[in-house]
Amino acid sequence: MARHNRDGVGADQQGHEYAVSYQPDWLKLVKVTRQLESGRQSTKTLFRNPAAEPKAEPGDRIRTRITSADQSLDFEVALIDPRAAVKRVRIAYEILGENGRPEEVEFTLESEDLLEAE
Repeated sequence: MARHNRDGVGADQQGHEYAVSYQPDWLKLVKVTRQLESGRQSTKTLFRNPAAEPKAEPGDRIRTRITSADQSLDFEVALIDPRAAVKRVRIAYEILGENGRPEEVEFTLESEDLLEAE
């Protein structure tokens, strides 16, 4: 049986702080990707699960919430995965950038460190 959500924190490329509520037996890490003014993109690991390995099997439901008070950002992703086949979830979230224009920030939730798996 999966365990209750845990809470973690992290900061992105611009120093914005985030709170992450996550299922410790599914989530391995959260990455945040932003577009730079140069047109390139920057990806940073926002949060890494401190547990070396899961202590239980993941449950049927995947649920992760990410908030950032200084950006008025708050969302929760919940999905049903009875076969434990979901390895990655990407969320594109629109916020107001520092210049007052909309900016898209992408969050990637991963159930395993895909670089280590390769």
